[in-house]
Amino acid sequence: MTNDVSPFRKRWIKPEILLMLMAASVPLSFATWQTLLNNFAIEQAAFTGAEMGILQSLREVPGFLAFAVVFVLLLLQEQTLAILALLLLGIGTALTGFFPSILGLYATTVIMSLGYHYFETVQTSLALQWIDKERTAEVLAKILAVGSMASIVIFALIWLAFDLAGLSYQWVYLLGGGLTVVVALACWKIFPHYPEKVRQHKKMLLRRRYWLYYLLTFMSGARRQIFIVFAGFLMVEKFGYDVSEIAILFFINAGINVVLAPRIGRLIGRIGERRSLLFEYVGLIIVFVSYAFVENATVAAGLYVIDHMFFALAIAIKTYFQKIADPADIAATAGVGFTINHIAAVIIPVIFGVLWLSSPALVFLAGAAMAAVSLVLALGIPLSPQPGRETIFGKQVVANAPAE
Repeated sequence: MTNDVSPFRKRWIKPEILLMLMAASVPLSFATWQTLLNNFAIEQAAFTGAEMGILQSLREVPGFLAFAVVFVLLLLQEQTLAILALLLLGIGTALTGFFPSILGLYATTVIMSLGYHYFETVQTSLALQWIDKERTAEVLAKILAVGSMASIVIFALIWLAFDLAGLSYQWVYLLGGGLTVVVALACWKIFPHYPEKVRQHKKMLLRRRYWLYYLLTFMSGARRQIFIVFAGFLMVEKFGYDVSEIAILFFINAGINVVLAPRIGRLIGRIGERRSLLFEYVGLIIVFVSYAFVENATVAAGLYVIDHMFFALAIAIKTYFQKIADPADIAATAGVGFTINHIAAVIIPVIFGVLWLSSPALVFLAGAAMAAVSLVLALGIPLSPQPGRETIFGKQVVANAPAE
């Protein structure tokens, strides 16, 4: 009996598979929430760009507070916290459709976001601890591809629910959130708790030698909001895309991720973080400038797809950190990194939401400027980063600096 079970467990019951299953459960909720959001907010809660900016800022507050994960880890193991965060994500999503008002949508968004951001923080930490450096980019890309496959399933279900079954927003939100809860409970029941390879620091950490990682993370969070908040809103408000059309766009993006993400992961492993990020930022500058002046709905959709294709390259920021980090710093720095990533994300949606009312083009031109700043920062990454060679600047001072 044991011999029959053992090969199965050896192949499938392991940390890498757990990471993929948990990653697959996230888009079941988040893709549902994101796909329906603009239409639900405009049709059911009478949102304008200003309310949408406030909502998106509220959504990012739990990400801003991600540094607190190190204090939660005094009570819970990271793997346990990941499962609990997934449950919160699913519950928040399931409740969304039942509160079609400004305050109701704000409240359910915060619940959903708390689960989403704390899971993403812990997932990053677990992946960087459990996966060997040589395979990290490839495995992270596979995790992204698995999440995209789950997104394809949920986009297809959303299309079927609205176009064929005629289901309401309430039922679709309940379906997406409920599926996440089911997968999270399965992960809790099936997989054992894996021990830490290196005991993690359970306190906030800011290392001077990680300064470039912090800045790249900050700019990534600021720039990402332009896509998440305003590119999708542009498609609905300016070009009149309905729920089914938005779902099709997301479906295309997810399909491209399934095919390209593993290849991008291998590419990052082959050409390195510096070249990968430089390519990403040049491409984003072009895309954001194009957003500012697009007048054709089909061209705008093409830009939206191209924009999303660059997301997988952001894996290079995580692998850059893994190569320069003390292994014991990973959990604490993952939390601090998420907070840094969301400092601008809390502010930008509100400010740019007001700016949107007078000039949507300026919002996207600001995004191009952010990408340009990131491009300059990426030039500071060494071709072969490692502890003591975190940047091409001040190597001797950084390398000889005592640990903070």
